[in-house]
Amino acid sequence: MEKSNTYVAIMAGGIGSRFWPASRVARPKQFMDILGVGKSLIRLTFERFLAVAPAENIFIVTNGMYKDLCKEHIPELTDNQILCEPSRNNTAPCVAYTAFKLQALDPEANFIIAPSDHVVLKEDIFTLALEKALDFTGREDALCTLGIRPSRPDTGYGYINYNQENVEAPHENDNIGGVHKVVQFTEKPDHDKAKTFLASGDYLWNAGIFIWRAKSILSAFQKNATEIYDILGQNRAVFNTTEEQAFIDEYYPTTPKISVDYAIMEKAKNIYTIPVDFGWSDLGTWASLHAESDQDEFGNVLQGDNIQIDDVTNSLVRVPKNKLVVLRDIDNYIIVDEEDVLIIYPKSKEQEIKTLTKGLEKQGKGEYL
Repeated sequence: MEKSNTYVAIMAGGIGSRFWPASRVARPKQFMDILGVGKSLIRLTFERFLAVAPAENIFIVTNGMYKDLCKEHIPELTDNQILCEPSRNNTAPCVAYTAFKLQALDPEANFIIAPSDHVVLKEDIFTLALEKALDFTGREDALCTLGIRPSRPDTGYGYINYNQENVEAPHENDNIGGVHKVVQFTEKPDHDKAKTFLASGDYLWNAGIFIWRAKSILSAFQKNATEIYDILGQNRAVFNTTEEQAFIDEYYPTTPKISVDYAIMEKAKNIYTIPVDFGWSDLGTWASLHAESDQDEFGNVLQGDNIQIDDVTNSLVRVPKNKLVVLRDIDNYIIVDEEDVLIIYPKSKEQEIKTLTKGLEKQGKGEYL
């Protein structure tokens, strides 16, 4: 498959509510320098994909309210490279919209669709794995995903049960396996089930990074998610024209709210995976940021210019640069100060933060979200 037929779509429409109060509706985590490296997550993701596709072939799928933020963080983009969703309808309509648009642009479009907020520590291996997947989907009518070799029985990820037999041989790089047939996608398991998955060796983490030709995924929608296919495919002539946004604004909100995993990946028969290890984290929570960041000798991640600590351990502290913060006798906490909101929360209970934001909305405190 020609490199000119290779495209990338970065999904960047989420609110990132588990990263509240740093991540807000008006500026969610993908537009933040949450790693403290001087670049936002979406900028890092865009630059990472330049290794597999030219800038003009990289598209962003986001909520319409974030169009200007996308242009601010990635000024290389034209308006046609930003797909603006008028409503949050989960990932299946997002994928279908992208596939219709790219196929209208290039009937042989072979594309990667991936989230905007992941950490990839071994970028060279990530690129090689994507090239292997693109080569496979360029030749075969296949829906392919990168599966992460699990290192622990994590209950926060979906899993991919795969056939150990190779459809295609492994890469010469030991971190990249062969192409394998997927047996089934499995939702987030409980701890005992996750331990069983890990022990079997037949399961991978589902990173939500998919590779396929536009025509292959659209065929899968036609068979398995007909309603979405019919709604978004009713007027293909509008894609990549000045009429596209009006069409999407009218019809996109009427599509079923469903993930691509449920709509397609759990039903289609032509699904494959490549087991890989490229230092991946989905950076979904404050605890995962703590785990992926450089820690001091006491296991702390400190983001701020003037933090004084005494007997503080295993904690994440994120405070404004201009604020002096003094902490003592704290273990395993998340402390995030965003000027108008201060959260001090046990790291072991951080999964409650998403629920907390829903409660604030019900209390009429939406200005803090």
